[in-house]
Amino acid sequence: MSRLFITVLSCTLIAACSATQPASGPAITPTTVAAAAEDNAIAERAFPESSVYPLLLAEFALRRQDYQTALQTYMEQSRVLQDAGVSRHTTHLAQFVNDNASALEAVQLWLQEDPDDLEANNTAGTLMARNGQAVEALPHLAFVSRSGKQANYPLLLQGFGGLSPAEQAELVAGLNELAEELPEDPALLLTLALINTEYEQFDAALARLDALFLIEPDQHQALLLEARLLLQTEAAKPFKHIEQSLARNPEDSRLRLEYARLLTTTDMNAAREQFEVLSAQSPDDAELLLSLALINRETGDDLVARAYLQQVLATGKRQDQANYYLGRIAEDRDEPSEALTHYMQIGDGRQYLGANQRIGRILVGGGKFDASHAWFVKQRHSVPARREQLFGIEADILSNAGALDASLAVLNAGIDAYPDSASLRYARSMLGQQQDDLAMMEADLRAILARDPNNATALNALGYTLADQTGRLDEAYDLINRALALEPDEPAILDSMGWILYRQGKLEDSLKYLNQAYLAFPDPEVAAHLGEVLWAMGRTDEARRVWQGALLKAPDHKILRATLQRLGVTDLATLPPQPAPDSAE
Repeated sequence: MSRLFITVLSCTLIAACSATQPASGPAITPTTVAAAAEDNAIAERAFPESSVYPLLLAEFALRRQDYQTALQTYMEQSRVLQDAGVSRHTTHLAQFVNDNASALEAVQLWLQEDPDDLEANNTAGTLMARNGQAVEALPHLAFVSRSGKQANYPLLLQGFGGLSPAEQAELVAGLNELAEELPEDPALLLTLALINTEYEQFDAALARLDALFLIEPDQHQALLLEARLLLQTEAAKPFKHIEQSLARNPEDSRLRLEYARLLTTTDMNAAREQFEVLSAQSPDDAELLLSLALINRETGDDLVARAYLQQVLATGKRQDQANYYLGRIAEDRDEPSEALTHYMQIGDGRQYLGANQRIGRILVGGGKFDASHAWFVKQRHSVPARREQLFGIEADILSNAGALDASLAVLNAGIDAYPDSASLRYARSMLGQQQDDLAMMEADLRAILARDPNNATALNALGYTLADQTGRLDEAYDLINRALALEPDEPAILDSMGWILYRQGKLEDSLKYLNQAYLAFPDPEVAAHLGEVLWAMGRTDEARRVWQGALLKAPDHKILRATLQRLGVTDLATLPPQPAPDSAE
């Protein structure tokens, strides 16, 4: 038998971890993988000779940064040796490589050997809670509390909604029982307040928080939860405790930031004051400057917003966001050249596509079609990952400007480059509808459906077009019925079903679907269809009122106007608008 002691293993492990660092990711320190140095008093213990080589193999794997081999070997030896020190090392290593399953197994082996270890219990409770095992985690967190340390009870609620009702009830009962034993544990009070909130027991939640504030009056989560509850219940002073906490701790920027964000939902001027305090404390913080810019823009002060955005640019951070909103402000000031200057500096990020839409609209709106096309060609070359989307954006801008032939040319080029693109084919099919090219429209929609038979949007578009413009009513009904089965509450599909049933002469059935569509989405086109069905049923006053209501919202709607002209309806001005139809009709 060879003797290899835990203390030797600890030193070897620490050396292995500190000798070299991984090429990327957080640096490994002795405390990252193993905390052995703090426990050198572990009793010596002989390991079987068969374990010596695997343990050394694991150590050299760590030196090579081969963490998976090291973890696998340590895991095997943890099962064989059933030694608290080895299992502890294995747990730390598994946590470092984010292997939660191995960490959970290792910490349970650790607890078998040392059930009273505080760290093992805390780690087990944390891992179980994150793994959706809240009921099993509770006793371990309770052990932490009974040892005089703070346990993270709110973590138990991370997957609360995924627990069965029986598990939820068992967890709540366990927490309530523990609260009787530990009535002044702030984390426990917060957790129970969160559960009360989940069950909409707002008074009980607020009572828990009041008890918590007697112990920890500045607890952030509790302060924010109370404010949200008081806002929901429309209390007179929802931020009283937050304001008192900030008065005691004016440098508490984290709480002040959360408070400012809450205020943006109720009082933008008050929110601005809080952001100004934060910005004064951190004058070069781009996030705070950007927030102040957006708040001032929201409250109509573009001059101040512009000044803050210029300060954001000076920080060298959040450049795209600052340029985007500077471009929007320039557009509002009717300064298209300045707007273009800002938009054209935006790189590939969240604002990129929106900026390109605005660039195209400005250029095309100014009659600079060639400049717009050149810009999009350049962007498709510079940012190939966005190429397909850029084809669609350029085509949409041209279509909205009435340049249908140019839009079609862009879409043709896009589909040549991306023949499987559903978005580009759908855009071209809609363009075909605008140009009365039913053959092109149907071909593109059927190409989409060939690759995606359950594409409800394509099914509905093709079915509606066939119902509206051809006599292929049975085929249209089948397509729309398939779309409705996929999305039974979609107003556009309900409208299509109502329209095909009207075309088939089934007026009562048609009215049911159109009423449902209009209730969900009172759109002028749906109103045109609903009114026409009512007209055909002889309910002419109801039809006129529906149309009158739609005209008030969209007096120039083409389909609505075409319907009225076709039916010879000219006396709408004398009737009040019709409210949305009753759902029971």
